[in-house]
Amino acid sequence: MPDSKEKLVLKYLCKVCSGKKTYLISPHDIAKETCKKMVLSVNEIDEIMASLSLQNYIDFVVSDSKNGYFYCVKLKKKGQTYLVDAKRQKKTMLMLILRSVFLATVSFVFGLILKAIFKS
Repeated sequence: MPDSKEKLVLKYLCKVCSGKKTYLISPHDIAKETCKKMVLSVNEIDEIMASLSLQNYIDFVVSDSKNGYFYCVKLKKKGQTYLVDAKRQKKTMLMLILRSVFLATVSFVFGLILKAIFKS
């Protein structure tokens, strides 16, 4: 499971790399997009990209050019479904919390009713 920095980069990659195509993305583009929530250095982005590749979310190759280097990124199946899976996981967690609150409330009310019945 990706950590918070990896999730942030992976969400950006999922938005940019929709479909089954390969995209050129510079580390500076990733840093610029993620700086609103978290400041990432180019070295950290390199490590995150390698980690996401090892976790089977992306395939990437580093490509050198005159303006620096770029990543040739392609989302793997796990990366393509990441946003949907994350949303589903959040929904499942919310339903679990709501169900627990509902059961606790029913138990409390049932306890009050029993207390009232046996008190008299």
